[in-house]
Amino acid sequence: MFISSCAATDVAGEVIKVGPRVTNYKTGDKVDAMLNHPTGGGLAEYAVAKDNLIVLRPPEVSAAEGASLPVAGLAALQAVTESAGVKLDGTGRHVNLLITAASGGVGQYAVQLAKLGNTNVTATCGAHNLDLVKSLGADEVLDYKTPDGVARKYDVVIHCEMDIPWSTFEPNLSTNGKVIDSKHPLRLKKHGLRSVMVMPLVRLLWSLQFYECYLILEVITG
Repeated sequence: MFISSCAATDVAGEVIKVGPRVTNYKTGDKVDAMLNHPTGGGLAEYAVAKDNLIVLRPPEVSAAEGASLPVAGLAALQAVTESAGVKLDGTGRHVNLLITAASGGVGQYAVQLAKLGNTNVTATCGAHNLDLVKSLGADEVLDYKTPDGVARKYDVVIHCEMDIPWSTFEPNLSTNGKVIDSKHPLRLKKHGLRSVMVMPLVRLLWSLQFYECYLILEVITG
């Protein structure tokens, strides 16, 4: 069976219709949503979303801001709190943390979340984004093309970059250090590094069944 698809899974929109079993949302609600991963739909005028993958959007959050949150924000939250063990209230053990590709979607959220905890955050990015990442709160920002900072040992590396090989991190891990990697976890494990694969805190929906639990959104594009 062929299912046509339209790209993009993270959207902000307005609810225009709800299924009969949906009780926590109503027509006219402004929401952020994560759509079905295999089929997407975020670039269409209308999209169908599951009620457990939708949240009401606060009025102070713009549509553009809300639509940028679901996948990147949840992946960063899971990496920082669950995998790295950082407590966002500032308690807990001190963690020396390295975040690669810190100017990207997951990286930007990871830096800001990590600095809520008891951490020292080193971040890497391209030279043209150094000021941006520093403004997010990172304690140290490095151009990923330079060897600066190699003397530091990191308890956790949140790896958001595809093109940096696993061997780059090994000399810079503390005794019990680990790499949290959403790109190549199996490759890291093969070479003996302790790694954790990060997936967004949602289950993937592989079939649009049980339509009574779905909502139809008019996607906001501006």
